[in-house]
Amino acid sequence: MTWIRRAVELLAPALLILGTALLALEVSSYLQAYFLDTLVKVAIVVALYVFIGNSGVLSFGHVSFVAVGAWTAGVLTVPEDQKRITMPGLAHFLLTTSVGNVASLVLAAVVGGIFAFAVGLPLMRLSGLAAGIATFGVLEITNNVLTYEQRIGPGLNAFSSVPSTTGIWQATIGGLVCVVVAYAYQRTRFSRMLRATREDPAAAAAAGISIYRQRLLAFTLSGALAGFAGGLYVHLQPLQAGSLSLNLTFVTLAMLVVGGSGSLLGAVVGALALNGIFSFFSAATNTVDVLGWSFTVPSGTAELTLGMLMAIVLILRPNGLTGGRELSLPRRRSVADLEKARATT
Repeated sequence: MTWIRRAVELLAPALLILGTALLALEVSSYLQAYFLDTLVKVAIVVALYVFIGNSGVLSFGHVSFVAVGAWTAGVLTVPEDQKRITMPGLAHFLLTTSVGNVASLVLAAVVGGIFAFAVGLPLMRLSGLAAGIATFGVLEITNNVLTYEQRIGPGLNAFSSVPSTTGIWQATIGGLVCVVVAYAYQRTRFSRMLRATREDPAAAAAAGISIYRQRLLAFTLSGALAGFAGGLYVHLQPLQAGSLSLNLTFVTLAMLVVGGSGSLLGAVVGALALNGIFSFFSAATNTVDVLGWSFTVPSGTAELTLGMLMAIVLILRPNGLTGGRELSLPRRRSVADLEKARATT
């Protein structure tokens, strides 16, 4: 029965992603763009979960790995003749090197993982507020470098001429890849050791668990998934460094916390629910039809609604919509358990 429970835990978030993709096929191309954005956000939030959910350490810097992945995939897939026009200051090896769609996503994951490992070497010794502030510093440094360093990207300009390959199925497969990798890590002894450090660091250290080593491993894997998600994102729409900074950081963290940061299901539920609501009200600023009624809201309603929902959910369910738990089958009680229960009544 153990393998059935594990299958249910994995299938629950996977089916939510597939259901979202199938629903996206039934809507107009205008609304489909919001579904695609939601599916990519799922990949980003799952990447956050791998580190934050398992370690309990808050990180404001993961969007920097998304940005690095987006820059890697974006620069390497723009045709050389277009690079010479839109990014004339690009370093020579980047200017003359081009790869395909799948290769760019793999390289985005590799670069995101390497960057996370390099950043994590000094930072994973920190905990609590110090760790959060330090990762926030990484986000700001990365954003400024990508914005003003024209040897590695378009600088202040948005990416152009990047192939728009992130359609429904690429976004869906990308989200599923992140979910499978996160779940596979979740079932390893490394994840169990990291969760032990989250629950009681002193006891975990006394048991011989290296808090630093386990956090660094999860941080690196999380960075690789974030880089992969950034590759998906840049193949979806033109991006600027400014769009991969504070706003995306706080929105994706809100999705993780509201869904339930302690579970993979919570990460997927939070991303789908909050980004779905946010996208609906964003679209409603230009009027949407709801059951034959034209629905229009003022600008800023999406942000206001998102903030109110976050407050309400966290007041009523501090552990998030899923309670920080995976979906699982009810355990069958053994005969011994039933007899023990009868004896106590």
